[in-house]
Amino acid sequence: MATAERQEVKAVARWVRMSPRKARLVTVPEARTVLAFTPRAAARELEKVLRSAVANAEANHNLVGDELVVSSAYVDEGPVMKRWRARARGRAARITKPTCHITVVLAQVEAAPEPAPPPPAEEETPKPKRKAAPRKKKEAAA
Repeated sequence: MATAERQEVKAVARWVRMSPRKARLVTVPEARTVLAFTPRAAARELEKVLRSAVANAEANHNLVGDELVVSSAYVDEGPVMKRWRARARGRAARITKPTCHITVVLAQVEAAPEPAPPPPAEEETPKPKRKAAPRKKKEAAA
């Protein structure tokens, strides 16, 4: 049996000046519409990467952008820039400026086969009910 290869398109934004944890808080189910109205700053960055992936698919692979779905989207940690801030008594405080790499992978929508009809439900025969055991009466303490 010949299997058709599932074509995937990828776009990566590297060294985004945002912590990976903040970027991971944005999910991508109905990507474009959800990201357009998400107030998080990471949504803008993710939307840019998504638009780039769709443009890559249309320009380089001759795919239709509306027929693509997000097969995976993940955020990896990038290098952390370390800076110092002067503090009292000649001391210094460390400032970390994290970066991240955002990756979005798109795939073509495959024609889903029609679901098979559910098997006919078998009629269940009612089970006979068991009678409760007779209770013993407590003897009065004399």
